[in-house]
Amino acid sequence: MDRKWHLYNMSAKILGRGSSEIANILMGKTKPEYNPSMDCGDFVVVINSSKLRVTGDKMTKKIYTRYSGYPGGLKKELLKDMFAKSPQKVVRQAVYGMLPDNKLKDKTIKRLYIYPNEEHPYKDQLSAKPR
Repeated sequence: MDRKWHLYNMSAKILGRGSSEIANILMGKTKPEYNPSMDCGDFVVVINSSKLRVTGDKMTKKIYTRYSGYPGGLKKELLKDMFAKSPQKVVRQAVYGMLPDNKLKDKTIKRLYIYPNEEHPYKDQLSAKPR
């Protein structure tokens, strides 16, 4: 499998639209030899994740929840709080939710590298132009 490296710039892009494009590249849907049962996607390096934007009131109204399984273990966090702590986590969670729920999901997300600014250590591997 020939895997290419793609650079994706998230500055001034909307979170959902950018995440769906990244998920398609990770799955390999942009390639002619795409097969849903094969892991044929490419690597994606996302830069400027701290400069993305969301539409409407999502920044103040969207709530991420997780549950530990124990009584009283429900944790809730607003998008603006999570984005202030780690914009990479917001992008990773959005892309992870757009990947199909199968055995390849965890393998596929490992090919995603997210950075809050333009500096990244993968300059040598990048072959494609920035999107």
